[in-house]
Amino acid sequence: MATLLHELVLEQASRRPEAAAIVHRQATFDYAGLAQQVQAAACGLLDVGLKRSERVAVYLPKQFETVVALFAIASAGAVFVPVNPLLKPEQVIHILRDCNVSILITACGRADRLNLNPAACPDLRALVLVDEPIDPSARQSPQRLRWQALLAAGTGPKPARVIDLDMAAILYTSGSTGKPKGVVLSHRNMLAGAYSVAHYLANRPDDRLLAILPFSFDYGLSQLTTAFVAGARAVLMDYLLPRDVVTAVARGRITGLAAVPPMWVQLAQLEWPTEAVESLRYFTNSGGAMPRTTLDALRRRLPKTAPYLMYGLTEAFRSTYLPPEEIDHRPDSIGKAIPNAEILVVRPDGSPCSPGEPGELVHRGSLVAQGYWNDPEKTAERFRPLPGQNPALPLVEWAVWSGDTVKADDDGFLYFIGRKDDMIKTSGYRVSPTEIEEVLYDSGQIVEAAAVGVPHPTLGQAVVGVVKPLLASYAEADLINHCKLHLPNFMTPLHIVLRQTDLPRNANGKIDRKALAGELRDLFSEGDA
Repeated sequence: MATLLHELVLEQASRRPEAAAIVHRQATFDYAGLAQQVQAAACGLLDVGLKRSERVAVYLPKQFETVVALFAIASAGAVFVPVNPLLKPEQVIHILRDCNVSILITACGRADRLNLNPAACPDLRALVLVDEPIDPSARQSPQRLRWQALLAAGTGPKPARVIDLDMAAILYTSGSTGKPKGVVLSHRNMLAGAYSVAHYLANRPDDRLLAILPFSFDYGLSQLTTAFVAGARAVLMDYLLPRDVVTAVARGRITGLAAVPPMWVQLAQLEWPTEAVESLRYFTNSGGAMPRTTLDALRRRLPKTAPYLMYGLTEAFRSTYLPPEEIDHRPDSIGKAIPNAEILVVRPDGSPCSPGEPGELVHRGSLVAQGYWNDPEKTAERFRPLPGQNPALPLVEWAVWSGDTVKADDDGFLYFIGRKDDMIKTSGYRVSPTEIEEVLYDSGQIVEAAAVGVPHPTLGQAVVGVVKPLLASYAEADLINHCKLHLPNFMTPLHIVLRQTDLPRNANGKIDRKALAGELRDLFSEGDA
C-alpha cells in the first residue's frame, strides 16, 4: 500500500502498466506513460532547484499535464497548490503570494494575463509553460521554462526524503468571505481519504470516473486519487453545459460521476440516453444537501445507479456518507462516518448531544488537515482539542470543529441542519436555509433556489427566497402559498426574488448564498417595519 501520494501512480504502473489511467479528449494515457512523465517532470523540477516543501502552483484547466504536474511535485518532495482555472488574476496572485509559491506551472496566455513581476510575487522564481516555446535570448523575471525541456532534463538531484506526515498539498477554500484560506494537507491526509472513499464506493480497475469538478476542490481532486487507488481511469472534462456531462457519460461509458447540488439539479431535468443509464454504476453528491425532488428525479432517470449522499469539508476532506441501501429509509440523512474517521455531535462546551439535539459536527482521525497555511488565528478557531479526550493521555489530539450544525437520530445517522455562518436569524429563531430550499424545490416550479437572510428593521433578518423558475408560467403567489403549507410562518419567505439566469456560484460550483445576501442587503428599508 502506498504511503506517499505519488506512489499511487507508481504502484499501478508496476501492476498494470498498460491499463488506461487518464483520458483527455481523444487521447488516452496508460499508467506506465503517466508514471514515466511524473518521474521525468519531478527530475526536471529538482534540476531547476526545487527544494523540499517548497510550494509549486499549477494554474491550468484539466488536462494531462495538470495531472502529471501535481504528482510530479509530490514526487519531488515539494507541495502542490492547484489553482482553480476560473479564478481572476488578482485571486491567483493572492494565492501565489500567500503561500510563497516558488514555481508556477501554467500556459503562456494565463501567465501573460497575470502580469507577474518580482514586486507582486517576490518568491516566484520560475514559470513553466506547457504550450509555447520560450525565447532563450529574452531575459525575463521570473525565468520562463518550457514544459518539454523540463521533461527532458534527465537525471536531476535526488529528492529529499519525505514521510507521510509531510505536506503534500495546499488547497484554497473558495473565499466567499474575505480572502481564501490555504488548507494544508499531508500525504497521510490525502491517502487516508483516497483509500476510505475507494473502499465504500467499491471502486475497481474497470471503473471510469468522469472528473468535472476542479482539482483545486478536494472533492474534484478525489476523482484522481480514488481512481489511482483502484487502478481505474479518470476521464477529464471541463464541461460547458449540463447536456455535455450527460453526453460524456454515455460516450465514455462512465461508471462513476461526482457533482455538487446545483449541477445535479440541472442534470435531473435532462433525459439520459440508454448508454448512460446502462453504464453509470454510482453517482455521488457533496458540497451541500441535494434537494429531495432532485434525488427522486435522478433515481427515476437512473434506476440502475446507486446514489451516495456525502458530507465533507476541505479541512477533513470527507466525513460521512449514506449507503445506498439506506436511501429509502432516510433520504435526508448525510449518513455515518466514512471508514477510518469518527464524527461527534457536541454542544458548545464539548459535551455530547443527545439523539435529535442539534450540535456542532466535530471530525477526528487521520483526515484532519494540518491547519491553515500561515494563519495561526484562523487555525485556532477551527482546529481545536478533541472533546472528551481521556485526561490520562498527556498529548492533545486535534480535531476539526466544522462550524456546521447537525443532529443524529436514535440509530446514529446524521442530518445536516446548516452552517453557523449561513443560518438565518429571524424573529428570534435560527433557521436553516437548506430546509427552506427543500420546500421551494418541492413546489415543482423551481430550477434553482437559495434562501438567505436579509437585514430587516423589525425581524432582525427576513427570509428571502431567490429562485430561477422552471417555466415562464411561474406564479409567485402559488410558490408563497406552497411554502405556507409546509413551513411555519417564521420560516416562510417574506419575499421571493426572481432571476432568469443561473444563481451565482463560487469557484467550486456551489450556489453562493453570501453573494446573494450581499446583493439584497438593502432590500428592506425602515418603511417595511
